[in-house]
Amino acid sequence: MKSTGIVRKVDELGRIVIPKELRKTFDIAEKDSLEIYVDGEQIILKKYSPACIFCGQAKDVEEYKGKKICPECREDLKK
Repeated sequence: MKSTGIVRKVDELGRIVIPKELRKTFDIAEKDSLEIYVDGEQIILKKYSPACIFCGQAKDVEEYKGKKICPECREDLKK
């Protein structure tokens, strides 16, 4: 895991601010949802995307190399 060197304090409501540079790098906009994972003593935030990254379809999507993809788009990529 790579350190950014950025440190933020948790406010009285339990919130932290994700720096603009990181939001831009990871394409996180206002109102986007983030998934929260726990790995041992680490908290991991990941942009939530339940649909296919190509067509937006949410039915029968599978994860491939960390990205969601539907069967139709997967077949198109094979061609």
